[in-house]
This record gives sequence, structure tokens and C-alpha cells, in this order.
Amino acid sequence: TFILNDASVQYMFASNQELFDKVMSIKDKVPCLKEVYTFDKIAGAKHWTSLFNKDAEIIEQVKVIKKTIPVDQVATFIYTSGTTGTPKGVMLTHKNVYFNLMMGKKSFPFQDAPDQKVLSFLPLNHIFEKVASYIYMYSGMSIYYAESLETIGENLKEVSPDCFSTVPRLLEKMFEKIMMKGEELTGVKRKLFFWAVALGEKYDNITPGSWWYRTQLKLANKLIFVKWREAVGSNVKFIVTGGAACQVKLLRIFNAAQIPVYEGYGPTENSPIISLNLRTPGGTKFGTVGKVIQGVDYKLEADGEICVAGPSVMLGYYKRPDLTAETIINGWLHTGDIGVEEAGGYLKITDRKKELFKTSGGKYVAPQPVENKMKESPFVEQIMLVGDNKRFVSALIVPSFAKLKEWSKQHGIQFTSNEEIIKNSMV
Repeated sequence: TFILNDASVQYMFASNQELFDKVMSIKDKVPCLKEVYTFDKIAGAKHWTSLFNKDAEIIEQVKVIKKTIPVDQVATFIYTSGTTGTPKGVMLTHKNVYFNLMMGKKSFPFQDAPDQKVLSFLPLNHIFEKVASYIYMYSGMSIYYAESLETIGENLKEVSPDCFSTVPRLLEKMFEKIMMKGEELTGVKRKLFFWAVALGEKYDNITPGSWWYRTQLKLANKLIFVKWREAVGSNVKFIVTGGAACQVKLLRIFNAAQIPVYEGYGPTENSPIISLNLRTPGGTKFGTVGKVIQGVDYKLEADGEICVAGPSVMLGYYKRPDLTAETIINGWLHTGDIGVEEAGGYLKITDRKKELFKTSGGKYVAPQPVENKMKESPFVEQIMLVGDNKRFVSALIVPSFAKLKEWSKQHGIQFTSNEEIIKNSMV
């Protein structure tokens, strides 16, 4: 309700009965909300087709109004909570979004490809998938929408997309599922599976390796990784990942398996792309977020904070000039991310400025590198380091219970619940 009231939302659209009921349950708490329309026909609800107006005069008026809208007009509010505080409404203009999508398309590059298909499954209310969708449209690609997060695997095989955008956690889940199947293999098949994975972990796109390594990798692609490619539709030419840091191990293995994954970076406040690993010679380096795209100016402050300027920087935070003034200083957007520029112009994110904490002994700790390394373990679902003003650093860990259950069965450990598993001394 905070977001609806803060943005003074007057009209909402719900796709089905479940969402319609959710909206109606809080309608009384949102006095600015005038009407709710539905896409499915629902008893007692106004259908979206009731908005159709065939009056030629009114349609002409709309055309005239459209031509008067300036490029600096706000196109969308994207609410982001960041790491702390109440959600903030990021105001992005038509110019912000258009400039960012065109520079992203040009830099990556996304070729015009009307024969190619995309599978979309990330939330369209997030700027990452929103701008990705615009890029796909401008490139003439057909977009297919997954039925749900649970059906992504089936939809990949059904659609056989040429590309899709994702977040690291979904790549991790895909990898974990593949590894669990590998664990079930026996004999020669099991040895070949883990031999191929070990080769993938050594893959480096910049240093291709010896003739013997490349020969083995070709064989691994024919024997093992071909099945991985089948799992994503056998047709994927590239995957773009963002929203969080992607494990370098996964980048190596997927790229070795001829499933190209490119990591990018950018906050909602920059519409969002700042940098991308590129589909050009020398344009990619694992462990970095690639090179800053064309049209975006950037600098690193003395403390390593990444700052950017240019046409894709937001107009500001809605109704929060105080926060806007703290974030945009002399035209420079302060991202709050700490980074370094590596040789070759690759940008590497090392931590979030606000996430740095200090122990009672006065030592500063950057949690992100440790958390990312720990999450490479198949037994760790999520992890958060804590220790601000404490004597030592600790971690809160959410285990991957699917993996723990499999491991427990393999080691003859009896259990009836998740709680019982984690209390076992062997676990």
C-alpha cells in the first residue's frame, strides 16, 4: 500500500481472479485508487475491453497529445528499496530509457534479428527485464513469456530460445539441478560427467589453454555438454545475467559448455545499464561486469565508489528531493557500489559501500566477496555475514536442503525433517 499511495496510483490492472482479490483486499487503504480492471473476465469486475473507445475524434486528440509529450517527461516510476529504508520511487524519463536501451543494444551488440526468439521470465516491473524487453523489440526478436518460474525448464525446451536474460540465482539453481543428476550417475558415465565439469572450471575465454586442453573440451562438448545445451533448448546463442554478482565458476563452466553467459551491471537509477561483458573480441572477462557502455561517463571516487553521468541517469526520487541531492551530486550518480578498473578497461564490483562494516577491533570487513565464495558450495542456498561492532565475524546461512537430503541419504543418515538434518553432527 505504501507504493500505491506514494505514487498516487489511480488505475490498476489484474490478470486473474487471485490478483484481483489481492488488489480489492487493500483497495480501502488506497484512497487514490479509482478503478481496477481485469484481463480475465471476472464477475463483478470491469474488463479491460470496456476502455475501448472508437470515437475517431478522440483518437485524433490522443495522437496530437502524444506528439506534445517531451522526451524529458517521466515515463515510469520504478520503486527500489535498495539495502535499507522505505521504497523509493525512481523517476525515469522517456529519454533515460530510450538512450540506455539504444546504447546497450549498440555496445553489446544486439543485432537486428527478426528470426530469433527470446524467453522472458523475470518480473517486468523491474528495470532490468523491462529494458531488456525493449532491446529485444527494437532488435525485431519475438518474445515468449514463461508460464511460471516452475515451468521455465519445460518452456526452454518448448520455445528453443536464441537468448534470454536472467539473474545469477536461477543459473545457480540450473547448475545445482544438473549436478544432482550427475551425482546419480555411476561407473564410466559418472567419471565422464565430472571430468567434463572439471574441464569447464578451468575454462578461460582470454587464455584458451593448451592444444590438449582444447581437444579434451571439444570431446566433453560432444559427450556431456551437448545434453546441457538440450536442457536450455539446444539453440541458446547468449544469456545476459545481472541484478547480482554471478559466480565466476558458473561463468567458466557454462561458457565452456558453449552456453555463452554475459554478466552486466547497473542500478535502477541509471535505467539501468552501466557496463556489460560484450560479444566482441576482447569484450569479456570472467569475474568482472565488463566494459562501461557507450554514452555513459564514469569515474571512481577516492574510496572506490562508482559514479556515472549521462542521459540515462534518473530524474530523481519521487517526492524525495533530499535523497536525490544525496545521490546525484553535480550531475554524477553515486551508485553506492565499490569497484576497481582492471587492465583492459573491465569494471569489477568489490562490494556495496553501505554493506561494509567494522568489528569492535576496528577492522573493516567487505562481506560480498566472502558471501559469493561461500555460495559456490552446493550446500549453501543463501548466506549473510554479520559482525558490525562485534568481536568477530559470523554468518547466517540458509542451507540447500535438497542437496543436504541427497548427501544425508548417501551417507546413511536418517531424518524426518529439515531441523533434524541440521542438528546432526555429521552434517
